[in-house]
Amino acid sequence: MFLIETEKDLLQAFRPRDREKVELPKGLKFPLFVRDYFSWVEPSGTRVFLVCPSPDNKRPMGLAFRREPQGSSTPSQMCDWCHAYGSSNEIGLLSTDVNSKRRVGVNLCLDLRCKEKLETAADLSGRHFREAMPPLMERMTRFAREALRIHTVPED
Repeated sequence: MFLIETEKDLLQAFRPRDREKVELPKGLKFPLFVRDYFSWVEPSGTRVFLVCPSPDNKRPMGLAFRREPQGSSTPSQMCDWCHAYGSSNEIGLLSTDVNSKRRVGVNLCLDLRCKEKLETAADLSGRHFREAMPPLMERMTRFAREALRIHTVPED
């Protein structure tokens, strides 16, 4: 859980290279209390933004993903984070810059609504969805730690 008190605090969660790309959702109100993570898709649908705990769990971390074009004949895929299956309209490659010369991608729910899918699956199976959240959160932070080599988000 974390609290984001201002728009500036939210933007500071992102790496400096990503801040200029962030387009905040319309009508967002502060302070923003986030239980697990917060995500949104920019109006054009080109970018998807995620704010989650950093690998050191001391402050929020923001990631700016770009939706990669999908082939129309792509078969069903599985989200690497929540393990939901879906069509190429639901699950696909989201990528982000590691640095100016390298990008990494991962197959994810294109709207990053993994939590909602886990809640639905838990409801259908009679389990409590909170049991599924720690593995999801670990997969998010592992991506940041291993693929992006983020251990903490430095102060500016």
